[in-house]
Order: sequence, then C-alpha cells, then structure tokens
Amino acid sequence: MTQPPAPPAPTTGTTPKVKRRVPLWDNARFACVVLVVLGHATQRLTYDSDVALGLYLLVYAFHMPAFAIISGYFSKSDAPSRRQMARVMTDIVAPYVIFEALWTLTKWLVEGRANPNFTEPSWTLWFLLALAIFRLILPYLALLRWPLLWTVVISIAAGYWSNVDSTLSLSRTLGLLPFFTLGWWLAHHDVVARLRLLQRRRLWVRVGALALFALTGFIAWFFVDTWRAVNLREWLFYDESYADLGGPWWSGAVRLALMAIALVLSVAFFALVPRGTYWWSHFGQYTMYVYLLHSFVLYPFRESGVLRDAEPTWLWLPAVIVLSVVIALALATKPVRTVFRPLIEPRPAWLFADPALAGREGHRNDPTGSRRSR
Repeated sequence: MTQPPAPPAPTTGTTPKVKRRVPLWDNARFACVVLVVLGHATQRLTYDSDVALGLYLLVYAFHMPAFAIISGYFSKSDAPSRRQMARVMTDIVAPYVIFEALWTLTKWLVEGRANPNFTEPSWTLWFLLALAIFRLILPYLALLRWPLLWTVVISIAAGYWSNVDSTLSLSRTLGLLPFFTLGWWLAHHDVVARLRLLQRRRLWVRVGALALFALTGFIAWFFVDTWRAVNLREWLFYDESYADLGGPWWSGAVRLALMAIALVLSVAFFALVPRGTYWWSHFGQYTMYVYLLHSFVLYPFRESGVLRDAEPTWLWLPAVIVLSVVIALALATKPVRTVFRPLIEPRPAWLFADPALAGREGHRNDPTGSRRSR
C-alpha cells in the first residue's frame, strides 16, 4: 500500500518579500524630470515669447511640488538606521559637494570667475540640499499632530522672514516642505491603495485632467502681461521673501493659493501618468542622472544666447520640447550611467568609521524616491 506523502517540514524562517516595482512611480518620476529639463530649456525663450512664458509658468506651477510629493512618498519617518543615515551622506550630500565643485570649476574655466561657496547651491543643486533637510526633519514632523497643517504654516510664514533665503536652499526647502510631507502622509496612510489609484483611470478623469491643464495653460498665456508685471515666475520658485518680491502684507494668501494650484495640477498630472510599463519606464529609476547632468548640457545654450530672439516661436518651441525629451532619455541610458556613476552614486568608504556603510548591497532608495536593488 502506498504511503501518503509526508507533510512538508515546518520552516522557522520567512521568505523575504520581493518588492515589486510600481510602473506609476517610475513613469511619474521620469515625466517630472523631463519637465525639469523642459523648464530650464525654455527659460531663455520666455524673454521674447509669450507662448514660451505661458508654458514655462505652467510647468513651474506644479513640477517641483509633484517631484517633492514623489520623494516624500518613498521616505520613511521612523528613526533612521545607521545605513539610512549613511545614505543621506552618500546619495545626497556627497553628490552635492562633487557637483558644486564641478560648477565652480566650470564657471572659472568659461566665465573666468569662481567664488567657491558650498552654502549657496548652483543652479539645480538646491533640490539636493532640500532632500537632505526633508529626510532629516521628517521623523520629527511625524511626531506631530496635523503635520500637514504645520508644514503649510511653516511654508507661508517663511516668506515673511527676509533672513530665510537661498543659503543652504532653506527658502525653497521650507516653501516646498508641505508637498514632501504630503507624499509621506499619502504613503503612511496607504491612501493610494485604499483609493485604488494604481488602477486604470476612467476616461472622464483623463479628459478632465487634460482640460484642466489646457485651461491653466490658456490662462498663463492670455494674462501673460499681468504675470510679467507681478513677476509670477519668481513667486513660483519659493526662493525669495515676500518683501523682496514686492508683495503686500497679505502675500501669505498668495503663496497659499499657489500651493493649492500646485496641488490640483499635481493631482491632474498623476491622473495622466500611465499605469503600465513601457520601454521608457525604467528610466524613472535614474532621475538623478538626468537631474544633475542636464544643466551641463544646457549650459552652452543658456550662456551663448542662442535661444534669445529665436524666431519663429512655432518652430523653436516645439524643437526645444523635443530636445528636452531627447536629453532626458539620453542621460538616463546605461552608457551615461556607467561613466558618471562615481560622481552621482559615490561610495566613499574612507569617509566612514565603518567602511561597510558605503557599500551598495541590498535595497536602497534613490534620493528622488526610487526604491531599487543592486
């Protein structure tokens, strides 16, 4: 008689869960970094083209808040481990120092001037300092009741303090803090899963999101003279105090309105982001390469004045849009990552008392919010 098979022996350990990539976040990250490139690429066109300025204002109204939301979504509010603390230094602080030094050298070679000052971030590097500060203060924010409300108050109040400026990127950090905190709050309360936001959106949602962007873009273009007069682009940077912007005593209400607009446009942006996996989706894992390198690609265009008086707009603006997408794709490719990895993902073992903290093993978080394995 055949004996029944013996039951499997019980196991004492558990098999670790493999983290599955969610295409939405990769797609959203890459779309955001394309918008970063586009914003910087169109900047010179805005002086001579109302359409370009309208597009510029539309992009700046939400793209960095959306990026901050994504970064916050993948951030943890628990007390950081030694490895997580080391990651802030290797993934954020070290690249900041390296690229700030490179920009100092570039300015000296090209412009004949150099003023090394690591407390004043060059061009795009402010976001690295913002990310470092976000990560450091998040565990404290998470202890508070109503952390979102507190960060909104902090953001609005910071604009009234003239001593809160671009030093160590503090003005922009405090200005965008509510969006980073919102991203963490969404993950902490599992809002995305509970509202089934990863599922395919209904047609009316996508049409509504497109209509919202079309309407906002039209308003940005139609009232462009008004926006120039009030210097709206500077308000969207979250970089200067209200007094420096010439704002009235109720300027806090203006910032609150701009934050509300950024939130609504970010929601529409995420509604339009594809949920599936495409050939370009994996580039969303490497947004730091695009973010840190694209400014060097655009620097010759920025300084040479080639995009000033670029007519006709109907030809140059589409060309710049296409060029921005091409630059983002190219800088995220494997050959570029291989060459620039020592600069963007440095592992300075000599920096730590425990050299193992600089290793690459295991899962790690990209500073912009991309959890990936080696």
